[in-house]
Amino acid sequence: MSDTASASTQSLPLNILQQCLFLAGPTACGKTDISLEWARLRGDLEIVSLDSMTLYRGMDVGTAKPSLADRQRVPHHLLDVIDAHEEFSVADYLTAARTTCEEIVARGHRPLFVGGTGLYLRSILRGVFEGPPADWSIRERLEQQAQQASAKGDGYWLMRQLEKVDPEAALRLHPNDQRRLIRALEVYELTGKPLSAQQQQPALPPEQRPPHVYWLDAPRDWLHDRIDRRVDQMFAAGLLEEVRHLLALPSKISHTARQGLGYKELMDALHDDPDAAISDVDLAAAKELIKTRTRQFAKRQGTWFRNLEECIAIPLDTNDSPQTIAARLEKKVRGES
Repeated sequence: MSDTASASTQSLPLNILQQCLFLAGPTACGKTDISLEWARLRGDLEIVSLDSMTLYRGMDVGTAKPSLADRQRVPHHLLDVIDAHEEFSVADYLTAARTTCEEIVARGHRPLFVGGTGLYLRSILRGVFEGPPADWSIRERLEQQAQQASAKGDGYWLMRQLEKVDPEAALRLHPNDQRRLIRALEVYELTGKPLSAQQQQPALPPEQRPPHVYWLDAPRDWLHDRIDRRVDQMFAAGLLEEVRHLLALPSKISHTARQGLGYKELMDALHDDPDAAISDVDLAAAKELIKTRTRQFAKRQGTWFRNLEECIAIPLDTNDSPQTIAARLEKKVRGES
């Protein structure tokens, strides 16, 4: 075990952070439309993506990325930053967000973070744990052990190892997110401490926090229906074709990009072959699996936001329009409610 010291990176400068607005929430709850209406109301907002998948170029349909028309209406940032074969760490995101926000504020505007990646939100609000540098011998060994276990029918070997040493981190990670599972095991092996314990940066004192961090708390049945309809719309809009295109790229898609909901399920159904035929039965099964996993993901997102003390819940009335919700948010910013 190494004595490598752990370290944290400060979030945005406080004078910048306190000018930021935040609109988080589970997938398919209407964040994009509400953020566009909020920007229209104010006239001084520029949207900064708070989503780990919209960073990738060529992953548009499956991430419900804002349309070109939406981006022309309101400036958007941290979309289409990297190619699908590249990786992008939380520390990378924090660095990019800091530069983006400083430029927005210099223009006399305010950043509005919009998205559903709880880890990104926490990194902005509290800073990010950097941890020890990568140890490639450990990573390669864990990868080989995972491959050997998978060949014997145990596809959850990494998850089971992490559950033994860091059950809290295991709860937050998807069993197929090999890169993050290996990183959590690597950090434990190098430091002797669970990654989850080292990521517990405390919230800033109330007087230093951004005062307007909101998350949309949607009724479960309503949200599940929206998720199902969104998945259907994605298939109609060409999700399968988008996945085939990604598989046909010269460079192999990264572990992180592959974990995107909708992408992994279809890549598995195609066996990573962009030209593979897929039956109607298998396609329907993949669609239902995407819906199920997206509903599960939305539940985990809600847990993230509910457990961040900086977040203020905005209960959604299913009859409210994006314009109505945006007006409610603006009243809160102005101190009128």
